[in-house]
Amino acid sequence: MRSNIERSVVRRTGARRVGGVLAAAVMAVAVSAACASDDSGESAATTESAAGESITVFAAASLKNTFTEIGELYEAENPGSSVEFNFAGSSDLVAQLQQGASADVFASADTANMTKATDSGLVDGEPVDFASNTLTIVVAPGNPKGITALADLTADGTLLVTCAQQVPCGAATTKVEEAAGVDLTPVSEESSVTDVLNKVTSGQADAGLVYVTDAASAGDQVTEVPFVESDGVVNVYPIAVLSDSGSSASAQAFADLVTGAQGRAVLEEAGFAQP
Repeated sequence: MRSNIERSVVRRTGARRVGGVLAAAVMAVAVSAACASDDSGESAATTESAAGESITVFAAASLKNTFTEIGELYEAENPGSSVEFNFAGSSDLVAQLQQGASADVFASADTANMTKATDSGLVDGEPVDFASNTLTIVVAPGNPKGITALADLTADGTLLVTCAQQVPCGAATTKVEEAAGVDLTPVSEESSVTDVLNKVTSGQADAGLVYVTDAASAGDQVTEVPFVESDGVVNVYPIAVLSDSGSSASAQAFADLVTGAQGRAVLEEAGFAQP
């Protein structure tokens, strides 16, 4: 029985978009099965190991869209199986695991929080880096404050929101501050990057520091303002199977899907870079 954690466990629903990458991947699997191929690749491995099982994936909030799509792909390849997600700040996820929450896979938005999980004996085997991300500024559509650089976020009257220090995007924010020689004074520090984005899209803040993938997912709800210092601060995303997983083969199959060609295609389409 899995732990009853009081947080948002996001279950796959049929309302989500099944993108072109997913559709193409599902078609490829169907063709492969019809031809009874003896390929030893990723799709065959996941189908063999994961049929009929349910797994729980703890993943960084910035992975919500991509992992939801990959989860749909996984379930399409493994009829009868299911994937449940818990999306939150990586530091919160590690804390939940340390407190006894049950999960099969952990995907962090930085290596620091994965190291915490590893040092706590929560990880089975070596984590695998699968993506990277950088920060950008998001503001209201049309950029009414005329923000063009990181230093502009210090202007009087600018309501800035950032991630809290313990969250990967917050740690990255501190590093870009140091690189730029600016001292930001946010009116709020959030526990996940999606909370920062929501504050800007809802009009509660003038500007926020989020990942480039979050800015892309927001579409015309925000205007993105890239800044040069972000290139020097790259967050690398690792994934690992957890040691208390009761479905380790299925968990490994999901992790393999994320790190394999199909997973990379989904991630790259969303703007994630190679690790």
